Amino acid sequence: MEQKNYKRTTVTAALPYANGGVHIGHLAGVYVPADIYVRYLRLKKKDVIFIGGSDEHGVPITIRAKKEGITPQDVCDRYHKIIKESFEEFGISFDIYSRTTSETHNKLASDFFKKLYDEGKLIEKDSDQYYDEEAHQFLADRYIMGECPHCHNPKAYGDQCEKCGSDLSPMELINPYSTISGSKPVIKTTKNWYLPLNEYQEWLKQWILEGHKEWRPNVYGQCKSWLDMDLQPRAMTRDLDWGIPVPVEGADGKVLYVWFDAPIGYISNTKELCDKEPEKFGNWEQWWKDPETRLVHFIGKDNIVFHCVIFPTMLKAHGDYILPDNVPANEFLNLENDKISTSRNWAVWLDEYLKDFPGKQDVLRYVLTANAPETKDNNFTWKDFQERNNSELVAIYGNFVNRALQLTKKYWNGIVPACGELQEVDKNAIQEFKDVKEKMEAFLDIFKFREAQKEAMNLARIGNKYITECEPWKVWKTDPKRVETILYISLQLVANLAIAFEPFLPFSSKDLRQLINLNSFDWSELGSTELLKPGHQLAEPHLLFEKIEDETINVQLQKLEDTKKANEAAAAAANYKALPVKENIPFEDFEKLDIRVGHIKDCQKVKKSNKLLQFTIDDGSGQDRTILSGIAKFYNPEDLIGKDVLFVANFAPRKMMGIESQGMILSAVNFDGSLTVTSTLGSVKPGSQVG
Repeated sequence: MEQKNYKRTTVTAALPYANGGVHIGHLAGVYVPADIYVRYLRLKKKDVIFIGGSDEHGVPITIRAKKEGITPQDVCDRYHKIIKESFEEFGISFDIYSRTTSETHNKLASDFFKKLYDEGKLIEKDSDQYYDEEAHQFLADRYIMGECPHCHNPKAYGDQCEKCGSDLSPMELINPYSTISGSKPVIKTTKNWYLPLNEYQEWLKQWILEGHKEWRPNVYGQCKSWLDMDLQPRAMTRDLDWGIPVPVEGADGKVLYVWFDAPIGYISNTKELCDKEPEKFGNWEQWWKDPETRLVHFIGKDNIVFHCVIFPTMLKAHGDYILPDNVPANEFLNLENDKISTSRNWAVWLDEYLKDFPGKQDVLRYVLTANAPETKDNNFTWKDFQERNNSELVAIYGNFVNRALQLTKKYWNGIVPACGELQEVDKNAIQEFKDVKEKMEAFLDIFKFREAQKEAMNLARIGNKYITECEPWKVWKTDPKRVETILYISLQLVANLAIAFEPFLPFSSKDLRQLINLNSFDWSELGSTELLKPGHQLAEPHLLFEKIEDETINVQLQKLEDTKKANEAAAAAANYKALPVKENIPFEDFEKLDIRVGHIKDCQKVKKSNKLLQFTIDDGSGQDRTILSGIAKFYNPEDLIGKDVLFVANFAPRKMMGIESQGMILSAVNFDGSLTVTSTLGSVKPGSQVG
């Protein structure tokens, strides 16, 4: 499809919920590709604005606030700061990163709703919803849990089952209950305002299915599946106490639906930026209302319907705004062959990565782009992360740059030599990279960032091959003049790498520009063999990248293994049911047991045994008692010395490992198979009987 020549481009990146940090799934799906595209447009001297911000309304915020016993605003303030600072350190180059709790946003979102309401674009409708009589409130979908009707997961949410991935409505859940009080909710009628999507269905079909066949297959396909069904009115308000109040009479206790409020955040954040810096960005309306502006949304696949169906319908109903020209949504990124899950803490969090790998922002950016889930779900593993760093960034890109700079330092004191007569090998190398700009643009213009990055890395491959073929360290002995040409061409390739990798690896590109003293450049110069002039002084060379060792990766793998074990323990605890009680026995049988309190005077491991601990017990008789117990893998001996425990005193003695045991210490078997020795709540004299 022929591309319209727009005057400017508004780029938005999905607003992350301010109830947790940003993880690699968010980065790969939204923020890294968006940043690559914006940096590319800036390099081309295009007029572009990059809008981001925190989504600070909605139920996930209130759930975390209730869980932690703080206010929703406290949650937002904490995570907005973490997310914003992480993005800045990672090099996501937003022109503004604001928030949906700002005054600018509150007013603009309210005015937007009021305009639709005043013009009769919304319909008022009563509906049945679940209501928590104990908490005295209507329940949003995420405040309801129950059994999934599809996979029978007992802890499915009212909007989705995280086990099987099915989209749900609260009314579909089996045995629903409120997550606030735990009680069974009742059905109660409430009034809300709806956007009549059904009235825009034919327009949506024409606009998307006929007008945007160039959209990615995953985006186009998901839109088509929705538009092939009968669209229904969707509520734009909710019965909640956290959010933007609905600005009409009779709407007390109601707020704007988060998916009405949040995308308007793109607009309000633009307005906030332009109001602060009008001399740089102009009037905000040109970015959202001028038909000569191109609007591009970067999102994950779970947000396709909201950005391609609901938000465009809102904009169309309003009447003053442009519509998205493209929505290059990515699929999901898995972690070590398992779905990333914030609730299970199965994720690599950006703020933690930045602490664990200081100065290695570009390594993660490179790997996430190389593994970008552009057309299907993809997988991140720490071993692949290490391999790509060591075998590609270090061994290919960094190696070529270092070879070229070190040879120039050795033979010409770091000064760019002149280019002499070209041989066939020189012409071939130049021919291989002269059209790199066109190749990269062909991919970047259609959001194929993975392929574009491959073309950038191909420059380094060409360079390594060229130096290896030319062998300047050998030629120097017989023809120093020839080496000048070899190094001149090699250095031009190095300079091209600084331009080609700028959208992808901004930190190392800046470092490389400093190494070659190239302060500024144009994207139009990519492919040139005259970027560095003869006589140009280079800086002292150093390595662009460094190897990542196994020990570093093992720390990350262990972190995930610990998370997995914690999740398994939590799941086991949640599903734990006590074993059935044994058959009743006469009280007289119990009386035969002599259970007493013993004070542990000493404890040590039994030699040649992995299970047994040997206890020296004060049983109150004046003579110490020896008891063996198979709990060595659950306790360190020194942790038990000085404790009071319960033991059976009248078991017949028996020998184990050559040691006579005079009784049995009582332990409780936990749900996970671990053992906990039984003790007393208060101080009790050794020898005291239990019964």
